[in-house]
Amino acid sequence: MGGAKGEEKAGAADDWCYQFGNKSTLDLKSPKKSPLALRMVVLAITMLCGVFICSMCMKQLGRESWSKIVKIEVAEQSCNKSAVPPSEVKFVHYPRPINYSRDECTCNPVRFFAIISSQRSGSGWFETLLNSHINVSSNGEIFSTKERRSNITSIIRTLDKVYNLDWNSSASKNECTAAVGFKWMLNQGLMANHGDIVDYFNRRGVSAIFLFRRNLLRQLVSQLANNHDRYLKQLNGTHKAHVHTRHEAKILARYKPRLNTTSLIWRLKQADEYNRDALDNLKSIRHITIYYEDLIRNRTKLVDVLDFLKVPRRKLASRHVKIHTKPLSEQIENWDEVYNKLNGTHYESFLNADYRL
Repeated sequence: MGGAKGEEKAGAADDWCYQFGNKSTLDLKSPKKSPLALRMVVLAITMLCGVFICSMCMKQLGRESWSKIVKIEVAEQSCNKSAVPPSEVKFVHYPRPINYSRDECTCNPVRFFAIISSQRSGSGWFETLLNSHINVSSNGEIFSTKERRSNITSIIRTLDKVYNLDWNSSASKNECTAAVGFKWMLNQGLMANHGDIVDYFNRRGVSAIFLFRRNLLRQLVSQLANNHDRYLKQLNGTHKAHVHTRHEAKILARYKPRLNTTSLIWRLKQADEYNRDALDNLKSIRHITIYYEDLIRNRTKLVDVLDFLKVPRRKLASRHVKIHTKPLSEQIENWDEVYNKLNGTHYESFLNADYRL
């Protein structure tokens, strides 16, 4: 039995050798060459598979996604901040936009800011002055759209887009912007989320420009006139909150609102307290406070703003034409009633505080 099995094994081996060459030929081949060749084949197959997988991944990612990956790698190359004072490092940024490259301005520092104000405080005129600076981009009243301020998540998403230089507007200077921001009204989700906004501004190094109006009576007249035109659309069927010609300004200035003297003092008090509360809630943010009347009387106040933003000083200009330029006595229909109501009160100064452009 054992001998038969041995003979069977030997015969099988002989048959195997006969199919692939005789036995002596196999014995003469180097046993080292076959494993090396096999390894080379496996390596070649692995490389081909790797190339195939990479090509498929690139197709799935697409050009835009692939560019994002490249930008992330570039973003890891930090810019030299040695020339920036330690106290200012927090407020100096080097954004890496997704939609374009800053090219030679990649390491030009950018300051983040927000103009915080209330309606009819001169913020539109002030913003056009800032945007006349070649290195400043202020992107307008972006939170006038309710969806962007519907919750804190939407607000922060919008803020990130602005400060990453990915917000597209007519004010965008793109590559060589040195200061980027926008205009934010107190009633556009700011005060409702002031705690989270303060945390965000302090964490991201955003500075605030508080712009208010001292004469709340003039502000009220401007608000009522603006609301009037919003419904009547006096300029060829179009509502304009700001105008660029004296002719348009003259048309809008014709309207003289009649003020409710019964609630006038309460209304002025509410506006005053609202502004004071805003300043108190946002005071921990790096900020500068300016008043519309001061800018009207003394344009050198704009230099303080440019210094605050750390941008070069230069002459600023605006195409805006002021609508209400006459004394309040000529702009309020029931002036005598208003005068008698406020005379001798805390708000008496509003009656006489006038200015000329």
